Amino acid sequence: MDHTNFAFTKTNFILLAIGMVIVIAGFILMAGGGSTEEMFNAEIFNTRRVKVAPMVCLFGFLFMIVAVMYRKKEITRKDEDKE
Repeated sequence: MDHTNFAFTKTNFILLAIGMVIVIAGFILMAGGGSTEEMFNAEIFNTRRVKVAPMVCLFGFLFMIVAVMYRKKEITRKDEDKE
């Protein structure tokens, strides 16, 4: 079987998996336990849930886009071109 016809290589799949782990980590950062009435605003609107977690998810999605578009550069020798 010729492996050069596949759209993704092993590197692409590894990078996609890393991106998925980053996105899942962002969603876990967004999650939280229940809150009481006194701590409602402090728990819902804390910096981790509102700012950090969405940025982590955005970075993960951007990383996945790069992983899909990643292609290893092919090395060509000038000696082979001459023959």
